[in-house]
Amino acid sequence: LNNTKLLFIFIVQLLISSTSLQFIMAWRLLRGVLIAAPEFVVGKAELLGQARKFATVCAVLHCSSNRKLWNTDFGSFRNNWCISFDSHFWGKACCASFSGSGENGSNYSTLGGEASSQAAKNEHDDPAAALAPVVVPNVFPVVPLLLVGRRPVFPKTTLTIMHIINPSLIHLIRRKVKLGQPYAGVFLKKDENNEKEVIESLNEIYNVGTFVQIREMQDFGDRLGMVLEGHRQEHDSILGEPDVAKFETDDSKNDKKPILLVETENLPELKYEYTEELKVSIGYEVMEMSLCQVILFSFQAMTQEILKTVRDIAAINPLIRETIMQNLPTTQRVVDNPVFLSDLGCMLTSAKAEEMQNVLEEMNIKSRLMMVLGLLKKELEISKLQAKIGKMVCGFVVAVVFVECRIDFQVEDKVKQQHKKHLLYEQLKAIKKELGVEKEDKDALVEKFQERLKELNVPAHVKEVIDEELQKLSFLDPHSSEFNVSRNYLDWLTKMPWGRQTEENFDLSRAKTVLDNDHYGMDDVKERIFEFIAVSKMKGSVQGKIICLHGPPGVGKTSIARSIATALNREYFRFSVGGMTDVAEIKGHRRTYVGSMPGKIIQCLKKVMSENPLILIDEIDKIGHASYHGDPTSALLELLDPQQNCNFLDHYLDVAVDLSKVLFICTANVINTIPEPLRDRMEMIEVSGYVAEEKLNIAKKYLIPQTMAECGIKDGIISIENNSLELLIKQYCRESGVRNLRKQIEKILRKGAYKLTSGQAERLVITTENLHEYVGKPIFIHDRLYDFTPPGVVMGMAWTGMGGSTFFIETTTRKSRESADKEGSMVITGHLGDVMKESVLIAHTFAKQFVSKHFPDNRFLESAQLHIHVPQGGVPKDGPSAGCTLVSSIISLALGKSVRQNIAMTGEISLTGKILPVGGIKEKVIAARRAEVTGIVLPEGNRNDFFDLPKFIANGLEVHFVDHYSDLFKILFPSMEIFNQSD
Repeated sequence: LNNTKLLFIFIVQLLISSTSLQFIMAWRLLRGVLIAAPEFVVGKAELLGQARKFATVCAVLHCSSNRKLWNTDFGSFRNNWCISFDSHFWGKACCASFSGSGENGSNYSTLGGEASSQAAKNEHDDPAAALAPVVVPNVFPVVPLLLVGRRPVFPKTTLTIMHIINPSLIHLIRRKVKLGQPYAGVFLKKDENNEKEVIESLNEIYNVGTFVQIREMQDFGDRLGMVLEGHRQEHDSILGEPDVAKFETDDSKNDKKPILLVETENLPELKYEYTEELKVSIGYEVMEMSLCQVILFSFQAMTQEILKTVRDIAAINPLIRETIMQNLPTTQRVVDNPVFLSDLGCMLTSAKAEEMQNVLEEMNIKSRLMMVLGLLKKELEISKLQAKIGKMVCGFVVAVVFVECRIDFQVEDKVKQQHKKHLLYEQLKAIKKELGVEKEDKDALVEKFQERLKELNVPAHVKEVIDEELQKLSFLDPHSSEFNVSRNYLDWLTKMPWGRQTEENFDLSRAKTVLDNDHYGMDDVKERIFEFIAVSKMKGSVQGKIICLHGPPGVGKTSIARSIATALNREYFRFSVGGMTDVAEIKGHRRTYVGSMPGKIIQCLKKVMSENPLILIDEIDKIGHASYHGDPTSALLELLDPQQNCNFLDHYLDVAVDLSKVLFICTANVINTIPEPLRDRMEMIEVSGYVAEEKLNIAKKYLIPQTMAECGIKDGIISIENNSLELLIKQYCRESGVRNLRKQIEKILRKGAYKLTSGQAERLVITTENLHEYVGKPIFIHDRLYDFTPPGVVMGMAWTGMGGSTFFIETTTRKSRESADKEGSMVITGHLGDVMKESVLIAHTFAKQFVSKHFPDNRFLESAQLHIHVPQGGVPKDGPSAGCTLVSSIISLALGKSVRQNIAMTGEISLTGKILPVGGIKEKVIAARRAEVTGIVLPEGNRNDFFDLPKFIANGLEVHFVDHYSDLFKILFPSMEIFNQSD
């Protein structure tokens, strides 16, 4: 063997062999030399390569007519020793002469064959044609790399589906398949998060992978779907020479980046001890086998335990059972092949990718079986836990406990019970129908609606609609959605109070008693209700009316509406339109919408079951503005118009409803925000605020008794003196209404009840000395800002939505007269509105004219830089009623004289000095009395408004009525004489 010429002797013998028998003998002798002395090859790679090429040529020449020889002897030689052989040369040689059938009779094409040769000639042929069943070569030196990230592919396993989207890799796979080389190496990526399909270095993958065959391929253009079948383990470098491992690139024109093709080699089959019953091959040779007599009981125990564990898992998880059936071999028992058993067992687990890769790389069969057994035991425990979780049905389970099995059983049982109950119910209905005991649902509904109609006086046009709807209902399926719509519509129509009215009270004395027992004062409202009763009594029929009560908050507008309903013996219904923006709330929804229903008015009639109720529409001044839902203010025009509401049309009922007998009472704080067309349809009644005397009577007669009853306090246990109530009203409750007064009284009684129940006292008397212990420190200490008004400061009277109030106007100069400009200027502050700013300009112009006319020597206003301010700048102020007050403030500063003390005024002024009438006289007079003013000045046009006030409000006040500012000047400056140029 040391003589290298010996190798060529055998090669020459192969060349001169004239018969197949001579070739077989020479070939076997050469193979024996190489197998018996592999060290001969070491260091002689070049020589060996040449020998292989010669041997290949010989094989082509001698074996083209003897396929069986190729399938047995020479095929085994090539697969074991020609790993690094030039695949291009080998492919051409084989394609030239070899094609046919394998040992099992199936068609094959080794590394291409005629099929690959034909595919290479025509690149446009169908790639699937190259995927015909072939004999998988034992060695394929250069294959494309396919990467997986989660689970490695095991040998001898079932098909694996894989998709690739890299254009270069797709092109390479297409070309390999067309060349009849549908093989690849599948390796696991070390980084699971790495989504690349092409690697740049072998360090990114594990060294051991699986040689796979592409069984099916689906080309979608931009992506490629493949079905892979694993065959054997392989290494990504030449065995024993890891430094020789290198990359080859595919130089396709369409590739933007080279694709790496790696030289791979098969790992030797795992060697293990065996018995006579266990007969497997060692290495790749299947020729000379001998039976060893080594018996290893631990080895058999491990295989049996693995099989037992797999059976236990399959008994729990049906998916595992199906996977096992797909992968079981048909020609060999699993127990006879422990290598396949370990691969199958690892594949059945849900272990981590690194753990599966360790099993794939393990070469010792005993260690490998132990690793797989551990993974299977872990998988068995997981399967048992999942099965246990699936059977738990305790309602809501915490954390990750999933309710599966028993919940499904319970749901199924419940459905069966409901189905059985429904079936029995339907049978019972059928029996009752046959016996005449019960009618069908539709018949019962129709009969119910008809019974309702017998008690009502339904108008003809409504009766016609009801009859048509009943006829329609009889033809509809009870389970259809249209049936429910029709049934709900008939239900609303038959529940309306057609022809029903409550007997109205025409007794004026009874009505007066009811109203006086519930409310103090409010004579205007009570008088209007008495007039309404008188007209109804004279007419002898019930009629409707539309009234709007407007005034400050807390004066009893809403509460008196309920008392009016009681006095008239009418049903009461209230709804608020504050913030309402949807017309459907008033006029209803169309029946076509799901969940549609009538508007508030129709709902009211259904609830009260009367055609003449009292409906209170609260907060009408705060109704929403027009939007994409419509304008609710415009919808109220039809509702509150006496000429139209006799045929009010609701969108849901779609029939005319008579609302002419309904008494509508609306409430508002400010009427300026109510649109003029809507305001014109209502009778406006002003409900003014209360003075201190009225509040005192209301507290004594109504608030204290009601609050004591609510707190459970008996009479005489807690008493509040009149002086305490007067102090409470003066220093804590100065607003126009009594809502805050009620809150303060509740606070006193609550704290008194606490002292009584805690044993601190047996009886309490609330005096002026201990009042602060119950309600805290006073809120209003000073009655007014100025006790003495200096020049330029004048008191006025104002009216707001919260009631009346007094205010001061201050005027001063910004610079001294010596440093002032030739022309004067003016600055206005105090959060004034546009109307009041115009009043300031008018007052300044008139004041300059008045001073220059009556005091020609006074040139103050011609060059003065004035600053006019209205205190409480955080409160918005607007309106024309402060005109005469502004003029008086400017003239007072110009003359350097203070106006008369303890006098307040109101009135709009013109450029010629005329004082025009204003509104809110009652509220303004009440505010003046609250500020302890002794004299007031009103426009002449408001004389009647003042004399209409109750005497207890006007008593004690010195009232002056003026028509021109000259008259007001004489009242404010009585000691000064006016100089007239005409005199």
